[in-house]
Formats: sequence, structure tokens, C-alpha cells
Amino acid sequence: MALPERKRRRTAAWAEPTQPPGSASQANAIEEELLDPTAVQQAYRRERLRRRAREDRRRERMLAGFRFWLAVAAVLATSITLAVLIWHEIHHLFGL
Repeated sequence: MALPERKRRRTAAWAEPTQPPGSASQANAIEEELLDPTAVQQAYRRERLRRRAREDRRRERMLAGFRFWLAVAAVLATSITLAVLIWHEIHHLFGL
């Protein structure tokens, strides 16, 4: 029993390997950067800015934790104060 012949699909148009989008522009940018005499200074500046941003994020994260625990402490202190005042009033009104 012979297998039916498959129809030939036209694959020539989409079977070609493609380059990822933007790869040509990335190659051009890298080539221009290599030719740029100020590329080293720009790279140093970029790395300094990245380091400063990283340190700023770390500092902000630390301060956010501090603010969180400060808010928790304030809520707890307020709750305890209200509980004591309410208990005092109940004791005063009902003589418990």
C-alpha cells in the first residue's frame, strides 16, 4: 500500500534563516562605538551612573524597610494606647 503523495509546499520564502530584529542596527551601533574616540569615557560614565543607580536603589530599599517598621510601631503604639484608654473607661463606668 503506497502512501499518498504530499503536496509540495512553497517554503522558499519563509525557509530562509532570518536575523533577529535589530541585529543589523546593533552591529552598526557597536561598530560606531568602536570607532568613537570618546567611547571609553562614555562607557566609564555609563558604568558610574549604573553604580550610582544601584546604590540609590539599595539605599531606598533600606529606607523603605525602616519606614515600614516605623509605621508598624506607630500602629501598635496607637492600638495599645487606645486599648488601655478603653479598658480604663470600661473599668470606670462599670466598676470592674
